[in-house]
Amino acid sequence: MSTRSARVRALAKVNLDLRVLGKRPDGYHELRTILQTISLADTMEIAFTPSSRIAVDLACALDIPDNLVARAARLVLEALRKTGHVQMRLKKRIPMGAGLGGGSSDAAAVLLALPALAGKSLGTERLLDLAQQLGSDVPFFLLGGAAVGIGRGTELFPLDDSQPRQGVVVATGVHVSTPEAYRRLSPRLTTESQQNKIFSFQSQVWNRGLARQPPGARRSAGTRLRASDAANDFEDVVFEEHRRIAAIKRDLLRQGAETAMMTGSGSAVFGLFPTGGDASRALESLGNTEAFRISLVGRAHYRSMWWHALREHITGRIWPPRSRYAG
Repeated sequence: MSTRSARVRALAKVNLDLRVLGKRPDGYHELRTILQTISLADTMEIAFTPSSRIAVDLACALDIPDNLVARAARLVLEALRKTGHVQMRLKKRIPMGAGLGGGSSDAAAVLLALPALAGKSLGTERLLDLAQQLGSDVPFFLLGGAAVGIGRGTELFPLDDSQPRQGVVVATGVHVSTPEAYRRLSPRLTTESQQNKIFSFQSQVWNRGLARQPPGARRSAGTRLRASDAANDFEDVVFEEHRRIAAIKRDLLRQGAETAMMTGSGSAVFGLFPTGGDASRALESLGNTEAFRISLVGRAHYRSMWWHALREHITGRIWPPRSRYAG
């Protein structure tokens, strides 16, 4: 039986803004966030061979407990009602446990690629359902670009692509416990602070849209997106415990970053710079620190990347990618 294969890239993300509101009845916290895909990526080779039973093999140099990639493959085949042998080779470049969404992006890559190889297609609603079963960040990687996330972060609303921006991501190497960060943050989530956060976040999103006015349109003084208004609520509690992370943020700002912020609950920190040259000089100044030169990746580029990677197995430029083998 013939084997179909593809080599795909699973992009990382940063949170350009992240507000934590009160605890929900289901035990999760209510969030408001702006998610953005970046060029830092893992690489996955994935192959599907029809067979009489489901088998999933994953090769990765790192030992990843409860790997979302293998779980995603099984979920997809069950949803497609297909049997077959899925073989995957994952090359990790996105630091693990850093708030960059690497594991979630890897899982989403399987959701997008495997149906095309297996010869059946899944609609957006079904893919989103599978993604939410795997984790809160997984649905975003079915979308890419920039998006507002509310609720657990899984209710997503696309934002227009912004101008390409250059930056640096620093992997601090510090382990931050997400449950512990939430536990320490919860007592600070007063009703008054929640309202202030909602208004501030709403202003960020509105200003982002107004900053994208058509060429030639007059822009009032209040419509420019101000990076200084962006915030990550986890910084307060994480910086108290891990001063090195706070020091890296300060260093990026000293190097000329227009925005510098921790992503997710940590521990990676990113900085966005006026030019690519500024970003390169900042990267050089970091010395032996594990750091990566990055650019923001818009939705149009994100989808084109996927269509190109799966071009042998899909039909047209349809999203999500549609298998050319589907009946």
